[in-house]
Amino acid sequence: MPLYEISHSTPLSSSQEESLAKEITRIHSTKFGTPSLFVNVQFRHVDSSGSAGGEVLYVGGKRRQTNTIIAHIRTGPSRTQSDYDTLTLELTQAWDKIIKPSYHSQHLSRVFIMGAILAGRESGFVIPKAGEDGAWIKENMAEFERRADKGESDFVELVEEIEARGLGR
Repeated sequence: MPLYEISHSTPLSSSQEESLAKEITRIHSTKFGTPSLFVNVQFRHVDSSGSAGGEVLYVGGKRRQTNTIIAHIRTGPSRTQSDYDTLTLELTQAWDKIIKPSYHSQHLSRVFIMGAILAGRESGFVIPKAGEDGAWIKENMAEFERRADKGESDFVELVEEIEARGLGR
């Protein structure tokens, strides 16, 4: 349901990207009760010219090489400013733990939380409003199980996670 966009000038290995994606997924799904299947993480490497497919970042009117995470998430009354502030800290800590920056340009310099998801569909399901994940899971559980029984591996894992974490109760 959320989309985390990571633009980075620091080269990341596939292993680092995978570890960071798993940690971001863990952080978000634990903090907001979202099943892991619905947490999206996208990486975009910005080369030394500051370009990623035509994208260039300017800070203070100057072209910059930075590492940035932009999280597009659902907002609602069940989520507080403190939740968002803590999320920015946890994302920064995850970056530091996995990337182990040794000099300034390797640090995560920006984390932005954007409450811009008004509606969406994932894997054929309309995404719920923030804070309504439990009811949404209950409402869709039969279809999740049907797709798991058909052998769709994502849904086998989803059903296992829902049961293990007690989601949708």
